[in-house]
Amino acid sequence: MEENFKLISQVELKESLATTWQAPSNIALVKYWGKYGMQLPANPSISFTLNACRTITSVKATKGEPGFNISYDGMPKPDFASKIKAYLERVVDYCPWVRNYYFDIDTHNTFPHSSGIASSASSMAALSACIMDFESELTGTALDYHKMSFLSRLGSGSACRSIQGAAVLWGAHKDTANSSNFYGVDQTQLLHPVFQDFQDTILLVDKGEKVVSSSVGHDLMNDHAFAKARFEQAQKNLTTIKKALQEGDLDTFIKITESEALTLHAMMMTSHPYFILMKPHTLSIIDEIWTFRKETKIPVCFTLDAGANVHMLFPSAYKTELDELMNNKLASYCQNSHYICDEIGTGAKKC
Repeated sequence: MEENFKLISQVELKESLATTWQAPSNIALVKYWGKYGMQLPANPSISFTLNACRTITSVKATKGEPGFNISYDGMPKPDFASKIKAYLERVVDYCPWVRNYYFDIDTHNTFPHSSGIASSASSMAALSACIMDFESELTGTALDYHKMSFLSRLGSGSACRSIQGAAVLWGAHKDTANSSNFYGVDQTQLLHPVFQDFQDTILLVDKGEKVVSSSVGHDLMNDHAFAKARFEQAQKNLTTIKKALQEGDLDTFIKITESEALTLHAMMMTSHPYFILMKPHTLSIIDEIWTFRKETKIPVCFTLDAGANVHMLFPSAYKTELDELMNNKLASYCQNSHYICDEIGTGAKKC
């Protein structure tokens, strides 16, 4: 499969190139946790693409000695350098022309970095979009979004779900034709109208750095006592939630989405070494959402990524009621009462 993404088109090098792309974060419904090989998933996942939580990346490429400079909002960001270096070393097999350029990269997030909102996903998706934009210009060929997703995965696994589509599936799944471990597959066509305008209010319980990185967490699944059962569970849950998304079955959607979030954190708490990324206010918010849903019958649910923050998911028809819940109760559990109102988006876009 990797061979299919190696460049075979003729390249006409230019003295300089410049482009800017933005790419969104995404929130997984069925979670990917555990990987092997070169950023390949141990189990399949499916996510909603977000809209407001984005990374905007500008790249200038100058013909000459290969290398790069990375900045955030115009300020040098040396702690990003190792990840960018590893990424460029991986993509050279598929985009050999990068050896001929020095890249000036400037990036910016519309949301707090390293706070469990998948900033690595949006940043690597945006950078890959820039690289593929350059390749399209140098070869005179159309943008290849599958290759864009493939390259994104080499930087951050979940980044391949941030390229194209409102719902994206990544990983070989027995009940999904054309599913792949190598890139994300657009599943927008699955979405019943009730899911097409879904909202995601992100409650920022903790905006600081995670005590354990996602990369370390993934590696701990290699010898995890419950890994095999978890990977089988993800396959089944993906089949179930796909059907719910198609049929507009909110009850099943809620059941699987919340169970997946708690299972993700259960894997963290039962690994060796074990760790806990949830905070007391994370649990308080979950309890408030459960109570509100029971009392009002409004189909709102939560999910979590690898962090303390809570994603509250609900149909836009109930936005007024959920805004009231946020302002009256949930905001008090957020750091500095900070939360982000987001919704389903469509993927990467050129600026």
